[in-house]
Amino acid sequence: MNREILRLALPSIISNITVPLLGLIDVAITGHFDSTAYIGAIAVGGLIFNMLYWNFGFLRMGTSGLTAQAYGRGDAKGQMNILMQAMVVGLSAALLLLLFTSPIESLIFLFIDTSPQVAELASDYYRIVIFGAPAILGMYAFNGWFIGMQNTRYPMFIAIIMNVVNIGASLVLVYIFDMKIEGVALGTLIAQYAGLFMALGLWLKRYRGIGRGCRISDALNGFELKRFFTLNSAIFFRTLCLIAVTTLFTWVGGKQGDTILAVNTLLMQLFTIFSYILDGFAYAAESLVGRFTGAATYALRRKAIQYLFRWSAMVMVLFTVAYWLGGSDFLSLLTDNDEVLNLSEHYFYWVLAVPLCGFSAFLWDGILIGATATKEMFWAMLIAAILFFATLFGVPFIVSGEASPMWSEPYNNHRLWLAFLIYLTTRGVVQHLLWRRELNRPDSTT
Repeated sequence: MNREILRLALPSIISNITVPLLGLIDVAITGHFDSTAYIGAIAVGGLIFNMLYWNFGFLRMGTSGLTAQAYGRGDAKGQMNILMQAMVVGLSAALLLLLFTSPIESLIFLFIDTSPQVAELASDYYRIVIFGAPAILGMYAFNGWFIGMQNTRYPMFIAIIMNVVNIGASLVLVYIFDMKIEGVALGTLIAQYAGLFMALGLWLKRYRGIGRGCRISDALNGFELKRFFTLNSAIFFRTLCLIAVTTLFTWVGGKQGDTILAVNTLLMQLFTIFSYILDGFAYAAESLVGRFTGAATYALRRKAIQYLFRWSAMVMVLFTVAYWLGGSDFLSLLTDNDEVLNLSEHYFYWVLAVPLCGFSAFLWDGILIGATATKEMFWAMLIAAILFFATLFGVPFIVSGEASPMWSEPYNNHRLWLAFLIYLTTRGVVQHLLWRRELNRPDSTT
């Protein structure tokens, strides 16, 4: 079981680590332009597409769980039907994004407060990269399907190819064709379609036989689509809760001034690195739990969950120790601003608690996706988000007869981080309790 977990987890970890490289490449190139507005434009552009594409995360997660269960049943037709459903839904959503490009742009920029120059450059970036929507949503479907088919190496290959193409295309367009923000945007767009064609090529190489005899009309019949949308609607609304928490965390940090915003951005890099590593084991959980659920081998499913938690706990301890010993040194590599670094020390102990509070939530996400228990995921996220808001904006607590500054001040950074840790912990606890109810079902006792 350990070998199987690592076979699935390690390629996913590598894939996840490459994700931020696409944005870093763009920042590195624009950082050498003649104005800092270009860096701001890339940051705003990245925020826009994160907001857009996060909403379609169900195309990867839902596809992964359903495919893994079909794989466990040995249902080749079901595997192909799920891929066709995800591709049709993804490409239809991409078409809508392209049709409403201008209204979406106008709506988004109503909520983004930036300088006119940054806004103009970010708009130029958006109008080019938005044409990559079919590629991105198509890759969501392919990657989820590959993970469900117990193949995490293909998403890793796709991620590596995208980064290589993005570097090459962007450098050529910027430094040979003398394009600036447009060159960076086109480089990103070319990389996205390179990833999609890579995914298609890999599928044709290994899985094209699965498609024989399958008809798209079978995949898109009323019953199949209803099941697909029922499952994924819960993931969609869960994602909205996640976006609300993430956005509010950034907004409250910004309300405390640029320095606090910079501190929180810096500290969140430690959270992001940990989440990328843990998500590798969550993807392994999607594959294995889905496979054993589909095959109705519940004893193997329980064994897989036990082993996955052991690996996740080891990673949690490792990261806690690493952050305790070298976290401050790592932050100093990201910035040389003494004010930001000194202030970050006042909040660093909150980050030390992130691995302990978060590892269970990340792993349970993968387990529940594999079991297609998406309603349980949604309820856990909703409860956690409500507690986050309640902690942040709730009635002040009284400590020793006086209001503690942590609770009495409307925007206190300690209170913000406490709310975030409560949110992470609650997700894991609620998902565990809901899963115990799942295990008590008669068909889960074998």
